This record gives sequence, C-alpha cells and structure tokens, in this order.
Amino acid sequence: MVGRSPAAARQLASRARRRVRGAELPAPDPDLARQRGVVDAFFQAARGGDFDALVALLDPDVVLRSDYGGRRPAAPLVTRGAAAIARQALLGALPGARLHPALVNGTAGVVITVNGRPFAVLGFTVTNGRIAEIDAIADPDRVGRIAATVLSG
Repeated sequence: MVGRSPAAARQLASRARRRVRGAELPAPDPDLARQRGVVDAFFQAARGGDFDALVALLDPDVVLRSDYGGRRPAAPLVTRGAAAIARQALLGALPGARLHPALVNGTAGVVITVNGRPFAVLGFTVTNGRIAEIDAIADPDRVGRIAATVLSG
C-alpha cells in the first residue's frame, strides 16, 4: 500500500509512533490577560500590514489548523511556520470584519463577524508570549452555533 517492503513499512510505523508519543503539546500561558494581549497585538499587526511584527508574535514552529467544513474542501487544512502564517494573516483582512474577544477552549480567541454575521472562530495557544497554535473554524454551521453563545452575552 505504501510501496515499501513489510519490514520497511513496520519501521516507518514505529518511527511515526515514537514521534507521536514524543510530541509535546504546547501548554498555554496561564495568564489570560497576557494571552489576550498577544492575540490583540497579532490582529493589530495584521490590520496594519506589519509582517515583521506578525512574525515576532508567532512561534517559529507555529501551526494553523483550519476547518472549513464542506465550504472549501480544497483549502489547506494545516499551515506551518511563522512566515507562512504571517503572509496568510496579511492576505486575510476582510472589509467589514469585526473581532469579538472570546474564550475558546479556555484560551484567548475571537469570533469574527462580517457585516454583523458570524464568519469564523479562532482559538489561540499562546506559549511563552508567542502564538504557538491557531485553530480556525470557518464551517458556517459550527461557527453559527459557537458564535451564538459569545454574541448573545
């Protein structure tokens, strides 16, 4: 199936299991105010077109995971690296977009509305004062359900 001998396939599987076990999940900074400050600075830099400031706010190994639902199945689901994500943030500015600070899975995040309608939910993992992970949900059904609780409060 993978075009390798059974022994080579077992070795690949063994290496993959070791990597998964050894992978450390970044622990978010415990200070929510500090997290919020980093997230706010990220959006300020993006809106100001400041690529260098964006890169400085991102961990070099930052990961962006995107869930578009069935809306954009051809879009990349995972983007890695500070420069790639900073470029994407600069290109992603939407006219009429408004940010609504929110707690997403217990960490700093935002609900983005465009012309008053829920558009996306972003959750951030801020570690050591830098963004290490971004989870973006743009599936309209899921965004609507999540945003309803944030926007009604």
